[in-house]
Parts: sequence; structure tokens; C-alpha cells
Amino acid sequence: MKLIIAEKPSLGRNIAAAIGNMKRCDGYLEGKDYIVSWAFGHLFSLADVEYYAPNPDGSNRWITETLPCIPQRFHFELRRGADGKVDSGVVKQANLLKTLCNRQDVDAIINAGDADREGEIIVRLCIQHALQGATAKKKILRLWLPDQTDETVRAALADMKDDREYDALANEGFARTYIDWLYGVNFTRYATLRMGSLLRVGRVIVPIVRAIYDRDMAIRNFKPEKYLALYSAEKTNGEVVELTSKRKFTVAERQKAEETCALYNQTGAHVVSVKNKKTTLFPGKLYSLSKLQSVLGKKYKMSMSDSLAIVQKLYEAGYLTYPRTNSEYLATAEKDKVKRVLSAIGKLGYPVTFRDSKSIFDDSKIESHSALTPTHKIPAPNALSEKEKQVYSTVLRRFVAVFCKEDCIAAKTEMKIAVGDLEEFVLRGTSILQAGWTKYDDGGQKDKILPKLAEGDKVEIAFAPTEKETSPPRHYTIETLNQYLKNPFKEEKAAQKEREESGELAEDDAEEYRAMFEGVELGTEATRTGIIDNARKSGYIELKKDVYTILPGGIFLIESLKDLRIGMDKYKTCEMGKALKKVFRGTMTVAESVALASEEINRVFKEAEKTATADIGYMGEAVGACPLCGQPVKRTSFGYGCSGYKDGCKFSAKMRILAHTVTLSDMKTLLETGKTPLIEDFISQKTGKSFSAYLKLEKDGKISFEFPPRGQRPPSNAPRMMEAPADEAPLPEEPPF
Repeated sequence: MKLIIAEKPSLGRNIAAAIGNMKRCDGYLEGKDYIVSWAFGHLFSLADVEYYAPNPDGSNRWITETLPCIPQRFHFELRRGADGKVDSGVVKQANLLKTLCNRQDVDAIINAGDADREGEIIVRLCIQHALQGATAKKKILRLWLPDQTDETVRAALADMKDDREYDALANEGFARTYIDWLYGVNFTRYATLRMGSLLRVGRVIVPIVRAIYDRDMAIRNFKPEKYLALYSAEKTNGEVVELTSKRKFTVAERQKAEETCALYNQTGAHVVSVKNKKTTLFPGKLYSLSKLQSVLGKKYKMSMSDSLAIVQKLYEAGYLTYPRTNSEYLATAEKDKVKRVLSAIGKLGYPVTFRDSKSIFDDSKIESHSALTPTHKIPAPNALSEKEKQVYSTVLRRFVAVFCKEDCIAAKTEMKIAVGDLEEFVLRGTSILQAGWTKYDDGGQKDKILPKLAEGDKVEIAFAPTEKETSPPRHYTIETLNQYLKNPFKEEKAAQKEREESGELAEDDAEEYRAMFEGVELGTEATRTGIIDNARKSGYIELKKDVYTILPGGIFLIESLKDLRIGMDKYKTCEMGKALKKVFRGTMTVAESVALASEEINRVFKEAEKTATADIGYMGEAVGACPLCGQPVKRTSFGYGCSGYKDGCKFSAKMRILAHTVTLSDMKTLLETGKTPLIEDFISQKTGKSFSAYLKLEKDGKISFEFPPRGQRPPSNAPRMMEAPADEAPLPEEPPF
């Protein structure tokens, strides 16, 4: 008898349905040759800090004395809920799996976790727990499912490998789990205790929030600058020819710009050359998860969490292949399977044919899973909801486009117009001659027709200076954030992007895949969606339609980490990502990767304690007497506040005033003498320029600027009075732990 342990009940039911003739029991199904049971996702999780370093009072209260916590050996226990208790259902299922694994008639146990590193270790932990202390030897096999159709399940059951062949995947999964625990638990507790508000600090969530923070701050601080462009839009042979010079002038250079325009107009323009050619336009590549999510976000304003949930549901229904893939290619071994899918799709009326191309089948660009595609199982007309139809149709249409019988043929025109020897303008146009795959997946292909001009024709011009304004950076969208996270160091190349969008040449993605396989990314296809969703639920970022923006909670997170000297940036996150890939390849052990993370965490703690304690202190730390009532002024989560607020005292001060962090020493001096030392790093909100000033305590308890008699003056519109908004009352004296 073989025991199959699936990651979730839904997968267990699908496996049992494919096997057939199985009797339903309490928590499992049993047939002639197989027993099928399941976990509920994670049945086990890493123990909390108190397991390794118990609090002196025996409580689970967060304290700094137990930080940093670097376990010598990590311990897994049954997963606890938000209330800290283990759910009775979790206990029951874990005990059931232990009983089933140790049945005398069970000679083999099959790991049927999802086909990724997380699924591998979820079921491994269940098996390890169940067999702990057992004397009977059991064979452990792996069921690897690229999709959940009955045929695939039966074929996979007939071709299983020893689970030890997936040790590299498991090692990376365990290393990732340990390292994320080390970063998340230590820095979350430390930052929360120091700042007085719950701050979720993680190895990946922080650089993601930081990217959105940096972009939004760049937009807020952007100062548009006006400039003059040379522009002409005159009719030639009844058609308007638009020409914009690459030369730009400042507003102060208007006379020079006008003189240049006059010279251009006097010189005149003519067509130097016209080149026409027919070319084949190629469709986009098959979808990885993040590329699919980008398209769905842009087209349907569908959040990443919503799109992943729908793709997962379609996968579990057997309509799509495994979703958490980072590849846009298929394996060469899948050609026969693809032919079967094409046969099923062809019966729906789509004109498809098998194409054997390196741009479709490329083993070198597949790490664990091939691109996301439809299976041969086609949903019935009314089987899907509207959103499910949107997701399924998007995947199906891209698959049809890639294997479309008819090519997309276009006429491309390149026209060069010269203004003497002063400047040459290049105009490009495209007209679709044969629609081909664009009938199903347009890829943004549209006609752009150039004026009907021939080589040597004179072009009418009337250049004039046109006032324009520089544009701020754009907010991150689902698409652009995904691009950034896949390789945060890749600079967008305009020429390459233009070629890719034209469809004439497939993008050379070798660099992208090399970086991805080396671990140069923030998060993975399997984890990225959940991390971004956690950032949204934590109040750090907001998603409206498909645009991400930073929220006050996200600003507080990033600026608090700056004050605490906790450097969680893309560079360090990617370095750790590289180490995890080395674990997968076997060039680094799990212990070595954990030691690398531990060394970094210890270094950050030493640096933070050395530099930050004197700067901003701890939540609840007294800094002096209130100038209004004489009671202690204490550090709060937003700055400083009088502990007599319950008695009606309203004295408070924000920790950040025009980009300057008001330190403990600043506040102590202000309360003791009525004025701080000269502060030189205030930044004007309007001009973005720095200036120097003192902070002065007024008789009514408000804080004002006092400017030095000489030196840099603040702009006239800079705020001269700083006080906490009415809705930012001081927090209670004691932190809520």
C-alpha cells in the first residue's frame, strides 16, 4: 500500500479522482493500492523566540534582552493561530498522518506537495514528524505534477522518483525559511520595541516598500523645469509632417532658440531616403506568473493577489498548468503534450499548428517549471466566472498566438528627412498586411502610416520654439513593479524596448534569465504576490486600479529603519538571494547560508545599538520635564509627548521636522535650555533645498524656527511653527507588549 500526502485537500481529492475507486474516510481516502491524505498547507512552522530564549517572567512578551535570537538548531512545531494556540484540526490531521505513515501495510510514502520548494518542505516536515522514532523503514517517493488533469496524475504516478533527488530543492526551501525567520523575527521585534508601533520588517517586504517609497518621494519632491523644444507641423502634399528637434533650450535661451528655428526654416528640409520592407512580427512569449499578472493588472486592473488566486483555482480545476513559474519557455520533453493541447484547442476553431522553435522550447531557460499554458482540458462554456474567463482567455490567447498557423506580416517604413547638414529626422511607420496572430493576442500592434513622400521631395517646415515642461517619474504599476522586482538592477534600454514592442525581433532575454537563476531578484514567483499583499494589509502601500503608492505607515516604516540604522535594501536582499541559489546548486550548504544571514543580522544589531540608542532612544524613555505641566516628556511612536496627556496636557513634538530627525539629545537640550544647537539639515518641502536653523521652545509649548544671523536662510514659504496635528495625540506611556 502506498500513502500519498498532498499539500492541500483539493489536490488530494484530484489525485484520488484520477486513481478512481477510492472510499472516503475521516481525513483521507483509501483504495486498493493507494491511501490519499493531505496537510492544510503549512501544518508546521518554526518555533518563536521564546522557545530558544525564554523570558525571565515566563511570558511571551517581546523584550529586547532576547535579541538578536540566532538558534543553533531550528525547531519546527505545529502551526499556531493568531491567538498563539494550535487549532484542534491541525492536531487531528497531524496525528492522522502519523498513524497512516506508520501503518504496517504502508511500504511507501509519496510526497505530493505542490511542485515547488515550499510544497517540497511542507510535506517533508509532515513525513519527518510522523516517522520520528519509527523503526520500520519506508520508501519516500515524489509525485511531481505540472498540472492536475487525470491523465497527468496517472502518468506521474507511473514515473515517480526517490524524494532524495529533490534534496537540492528542499535545501533551498529550508534555507529560505530559516533566513526569512531570522530577518523577520529579529528586526520586526527590535524595530517595534524601539519605535512603539508594530513594524513588519522582512528580508523582501522592506526593499519592496522602499522602492515604492523612493519613487513616491521622487515624485513629491520633483520640481518641473520649463524648456523650449523646436517643433514643426506643416503640410506637405496635403499631409502634416511632424518634426521635433533633439535640441533643447532653456527658457532664458529663447532668443537663441528662435535664431536656430529661423536658420532651420531658411535652410529648408527634404527627404533623404525612404526604405520599405516586409517583415514578420512575432507574438509575445508564453507567460510566466509575473508577466501574466502584469498583463491582467494593466488590462483588467486586477491585483496580483486576485489574479494568483484565480490562476491557482484554474490550475486546481485542471485547466492551466502549474502557475508559480518564472519561465516563459517550454521544455523540449513537452512537445508531445503541446501537440495534444493544440489538438484540443483546434477543435474550438482556433487556427493553430505545432511550431518547433528555440523561442518556444528552451530547456536552458527553465529552472523548475515551464511557462503557464492551457491544458488539453477545456472548460465548458458556463463553467467559469467573468474574472476566471478573463484570466483563462488571456493565457489561452497567448498560447494560440504563439502557435498560430498564420504569421503576422507588416510593411515597415523608415523615412529620413534632413534639414541641410544641421539635423536629420527619422520617421518610422508600420502597416499590418496580414493580421495573423494579432487577431487573438494583439500585443499592441497598430498601424502607423507615414506621409506619402519620396526620396528627394521637399518638406515644408516652420520650426518655432514650443514651451514644454519636464515630467516627474511615474508611480509604480503592477507591470513596472514586477519588472523592477525581477531584476532591480536592470536599466531600461529604450532601443531594446522599442524593438521588443515592435515585435520585429524577439527580446534578447539571456541577461534576464541569467540574473534570475543567480538569485538577483526581490522575492520569487511563488512568494512575491503574498509579500506585496502583506505590505498592503499592513498599511504600507496602496493599490488603486493598477497603481501603487506609499501610505503614511510605509513612510513611517522606511524612515524608522533609517533612524535605527537597519539597512534592508535591494543590494543585501539580492546578495542573500544569490546565496540561496547557491544552496539550490549545491555550492553552499544550508548552514553556510544561515551563517551568512546571522553574521549580517549581528552586524546590524551592533551598529544599530552603537549609533541609534543615543539618537532616538527607546519607546517610553523620558527626555525631560514638560514646559507646560512639569510632568515627564517621553518618547512616543511619533516623536515626544507629555505623559500628562490624560490630565489634558497637549505638549507634543514630532520626531521628524522637515526631514530632520529630532534626536533625544535635541529634545533634552530643547527642554532644558529652550533652544537646540544649530541644525543644518532641514530641507524645504517646496524647493528641496537644505537650510540651517535652531529649534526654539515658545512659552505656549509650541516649537518654532530661529534663524542664525548669517549663513543660509530658509525659503520665505517654509513653515515657521512646528506642532503635532490634533489627531496625533501621544501614545500611552507603556508599549503594548
